[in-house]
Amino acid sequence: MQDISAVKTSSQPAARRLAVAVAILCLQGLPAAAQPAETGDFRAPDLVELSRLDATIHLDMRYASTNNFTGRKQYAEARAFLQRPAAEALVRAHRALKPQGYGLLVFDGYRPWSVTKAFWDATPPDKRKFVADPQKGSRHNRGCAVDVGLYQLRTGKEVAMPSAFDEMSDRAAADYQGGTTEQRRTRALLRQALEAEGFKVNPDEWWHFDYQDWRLYRILDLPFAAIHASPRAPDAGPP
Repeated sequence: MQDISAVKTSSQPAARRLAVAVAILCLQGLPAAAQPAETGDFRAPDLVELSRLDATIHLDMRYASTNNFTGRKQYAEARAFLQRPAAEALVRAHRALKPQGYGLLVFDGYRPWSVTKAFWDATPPDKRKFVADPQKGSRHNRGCAVDVGLYQLRTGKEVAMPSAFDEMSDRAAADYQGGTTEQRRTRALLRQALEAEGFKVNPDEWWHFDYQDWRLYRILDLPFAAIHASPRAPDAGPP
């Protein structure tokens, strides 16, 4: 879906980090771009904070730290939201993984459109298949995409995959045949659990999953602080 943000790992070369920082500085002071206009009937947004549905879903919100490809915090708070149907589906996938000894580790969920625009501007043209075009908007902007991995229930540690999260390389592809047998097995396990609940993997990024109803929601540019908790109870099944 070309929605993925960029190499945000600490192993990224210093030269690329410098280039991104320079690009961001050059963009400061330019007129703000407007998010794309949309017409049609859309569902009212109902963004739900994942930790309120199931506190055993772990978060590693890279954009709320400097450990991302821009080298700057993009979110003021380390929180993750999805539209309610997607959030409840994610919780069901998380709980289905528990008997196998794993839980979900969320890197990102709903993403304000302005952050998608910042990522696009900061990404070299030859890597833009890993980020969303702000003129089209991202499924993250609709609250219907999640970046997610696995953690071990026994240790709480992140499960290794054939590539790091947000690595801009061929290793990030959902069907990449390299890596170890165990890495490919756990990648497939993650994909099976998410697809069973109505998500579809991004072919270029094993960690990126789009929820089936994403077309029913508008592009949003709400900061996290403007999202109000819904009083309705979740419908994700027993813990």
